[in-house]
Amino acid sequence: MKTIDSQAVQHMLDQWKDIELYLQMEMTTGAYAAHMDSTKFTASTFVKNGKVRFHQGSIAGSGPYRVGLKTETGWVYSEGLTHWAEESADVLVLAGYDSEGKLIVGLQLSRQPF
Repeated sequence: MKTIDSQAVQHMLDQWKDIELYLQMEMTTGAYAAHMDSTKFTASTFVKNGKVRFHQGSIAGSGPYRVGLKTETGWVYSEGLTHWAEESADVLVLAGYDSEGKLIVGLQLSRQPF
């Protein structure tokens, strides 16, 4: 993965407006951290193969970044994104890593299920 190129990500989001996509989102503060240190609070969220169609998609910030997808009925929002991988024209992978290189947040969009 490489550092986010916000213009390239915005270009992909613009191309995917009003197209039904598959969404994968995850967030963790270290779901397994409590095994090593019981004083650590852990939280996590995971969605795989949720369908989303957005009318407006934008990336904002100067790093870490945030991505918002405005749907017909609300918003999908992810913050803390630092890296990206454009695996193909049909898949966008965004991730946020902490200072130790551990994954904190992920947002993936694809034309095909994950």
